[in-house]
Amino acid sequence: MIEHWFPYLQLRRRYDCHPLTALWLASFTAMAWLFLRLESPVWQRLIAQRQRWYPHLARKVPSAGDPLRIALQSLWLLVFRPWPKARRRTAPQWARHVGQSNQRLWSRIGTFLTELPRQANESKLMHRGARWRRNLDPRHKHWLDYICAAVGLVLVVVCITEPFNYVSQLVFVILLWAVAMVIRRVPGRFPTLLLIMLSIIVSCRYLWWRYTATLNWDSPLDLACGVLLLIAETYSWLVLLLGYIQTCWPLNRPPAQLPRDTRSWPTVDLLIPTYNEDLSIVRSTVYAALGIDWPHDKLRISILDDGKREEFRLFAEQVGVNYITRNDNKHAKAGNLNQALKQLDGELVAIFDCDHVPVRSFLQLTVGWFLRDPKLALVQTPHHFLSPDPFERNLDTFRRRPNEGELFYGLVQDGNDMWNAAFFCGSCAVLRRSAIDEIGGFAVETVTEDAHTALRLHRKGWNSAYVRIPQAAGLATESLSAHIGQRIRWARGMAQIFRTDNPLLGKGLTIFQRICYANAMLHFLAGLPRLVFLTAPLAFLLMHAYIIYAPALMIMLYVIPHMVHASLTNSRMQGEHRLTFWGEVYETVLAWYIARPTTVALFNPKKGKFNVTAKGGLMTENQFDWGIARPYLVLAVMNIAGLCFAVWRLFYGPTNEIGTTLVSSLWVIYNLLIVGAAVAIAAEVRQVRETHRVQAKLPAAIRLQNGRFYPCLLVDYSDGGTGVQLDVELSLPIGERVSLLMQRGEREFLFSGIVSRSHKNFIGIALNELTAQQKIDYVQCTFSRADAWLNWNEDFAPDRPLHSFIDVLRLGATGYYRLYQYLPAWTRTLFRPFVRVLAWLISYMPRFAKAPPLSPTSRSVCAP
Repeated sequence: MIEHWFPYLQLRRRYDCHPLTALWLASFTAMAWLFLRLESPVWQRLIAQRQRWYPHLARKVPSAGDPLRIALQSLWLLVFRPWPKARRRTAPQWARHVGQSNQRLWSRIGTFLTELPRQANESKLMHRGARWRRNLDPRHKHWLDYICAAVGLVLVVVCITEPFNYVSQLVFVILLWAVAMVIRRVPGRFPTLLLIMLSIIVSCRYLWWRYTATLNWDSPLDLACGVLLLIAETYSWLVLLLGYIQTCWPLNRPPAQLPRDTRSWPTVDLLIPTYNEDLSIVRSTVYAALGIDWPHDKLRISILDDGKREEFRLFAEQVGVNYITRNDNKHAKAGNLNQALKQLDGELVAIFDCDHVPVRSFLQLTVGWFLRDPKLALVQTPHHFLSPDPFERNLDTFRRRPNEGELFYGLVQDGNDMWNAAFFCGSCAVLRRSAIDEIGGFAVETVTEDAHTALRLHRKGWNSAYVRIPQAAGLATESLSAHIGQRIRWARGMAQIFRTDNPLLGKGLTIFQRICYANAMLHFLAGLPRLVFLTAPLAFLLMHAYIIYAPALMIMLYVIPHMVHASLTNSRMQGEHRLTFWGEVYETVLAWYIARPTTVALFNPKKGKFNVTAKGGLMTENQFDWGIARPYLVLAVMNIAGLCFAVWRLFYGPTNEIGTTLVSSLWVIYNLLIVGAAVAIAAEVRQVRETHRVQAKLPAAIRLQNGRFYPCLLVDYSDGGTGVQLDVELSLPIGERVSLLMQRGEREFLFSGIVSRSHKNFIGIALNELTAQQKIDYVQCTFSRADAWLNWNEDFAPDRPLHSFIDVLRLGATGYYRLYQYLPAWTRTLFRPFVRVLAWLISYMPRFAKAPPLSPTSRSVCAP
């Protein structure tokens, strides 16, 4: 039996060989048994996918620490299942049965919760109760309603205000968390409302505890710092509750059908205001507007040039559109629009910023609602951008994650539409001329004329609508400084409206319209509260001020549930439009810059002027915007100082303050990483393209000089050219003339160009010699196709709160590394040892597995 397990003894007995020879043969046999097994299919699949499972080790030079890195990564992969849903079909039979059982269970729970309101309405007991209530005296009915409302209010108040000890609070938290974790997996809107109720209860309980049990009235410093933080938390709580009301039931309004008889369609004045933008930007918008599917005798296009430029007048004359200018630039864009309305008389007014290129179906998808509702004043569509904004470009997230504006145009406006409170956003909208005339034209008192105009329309009893189908695409801001400048104008304008025409006061608005407008305006007051959150833990670490006068364990039992429930609920409601925790990054970037103008506007609403957002700029090389990043760097230094004091307090401070010090330290570390994310965005990535390329998959063909056609797939296009993919390899010389064949409906168009790039079966074609009519046809075959932007967000990553949290923290660390790269050489030399040690420690951190490549059949292709 012993010989069976020791090849050395077997070899000596069988061959009667020398001991050293037997030992050598035994070693060779053991190595063969060990390493030849690596040729098995299982090991080969693992080795082939090592870059996916172990991304930080796949292309790394082997080192002594790799076994520990492999062990940590393997444990991480066991905890977080990295395979996508499509690959889970290869699971064992028992696992598939368990998965099917879980799916049936969730389906039953979802069906039960979804059908619960209907079943309650149809139950015999409910009908008997309803008949009994109908038979009551009217006075008794009112008293019954008051009693039920009072009982419900008492139960809610008791749940929020009842004081608990440690154990009771822990049990309460665990129960509500378990219920939330079950509900969040159930489809339907009713579970979403239940999640909202749980979040409101937990958040209100937290705020009640903060007001009643966490202020130190015996210390003026503690009280001042604590009240300041409590005001910021109250603001966040208020915005959270108003946001729940605003977006709890998105309307998802479909387009309204137009009548078949085009003679009943209204006349439309399409206005394109411009001030200092380049003609190359405005040209594509005008070309696309000329191709809108609408009777030509009922559509009039006008360029409103506040720059009074001769080249614009000549261009308008060349393409056959109106050219309108004025002697002054009073009231900026709003004044420009009002001046144009004096010369026009269309029933409807469509407005596009000069960089927003409309699609051909714009009017057909929006005007139908005006014919259905005579009191409708506004139909707004999303602002969609074909170029990355500074966040997307600097972080390389374009078309992979929702951008900053996706939440507003994807969810908030849809929620506003439910309450008849959709805002006018200045572009990509249609308005009724008679409604604008009734309110005296576009509002000119604030720098956000669009939202103020919508508010006045709603006060006069007019309705609004929002169609969440992208019907135009524009250019995003090119630099972080321009982006922040645009947001400053928005924030100042909303604060001006809140001060001069407060939606909470005055007549004409419903309660829900007031909530929607108030929440939109309060959102732009987030600058000061965000700065308070970024510096609050420093009050204890630097000044020994107790901002939350409570034991550290009790703080955790109240704060964490409040944050977890808010995150789960917002992930459920906003997951398709904004990843969890990314809102804090956006707010941090803007906090310093919007705090001052919003505060000034509240006290002096007339201060500030309209500024035009720069579009179409270039950035020739990577650079770090030190001017924009200065506030972030100051905040980072302050938090680093607080962290150093935390280390000192842990070693030399009182032992009864260790818990508070640890909690404050965790808060500081989180703030440091959030500030680091803002620093990462300040590292500007170069932008050298004058025209932005749009990724697409459209059928096309190319014709060579010999007259031969080759079918191809158009994979990208821009104002100046296209890229096509052929089924065969063509070795075409650079500069050779070719023609591109494209379709629009049943019509075919041929565009002449030259080869600008040729590699295997890919060809780049420059279209620089098109006639005026060909340019119009080209824009209408590409940018203004009816389905051009419908599938734009299909590659967005789904929201997973934990993954999103880790991504934000990783981004914060990346921000400091980017800052290190832009430091002067002598400074980098000083920090290089520390950076190397930190990089060595980070190399042991596990990573999420990379997603496997999609099969060709699973990739979506846009229709022509």
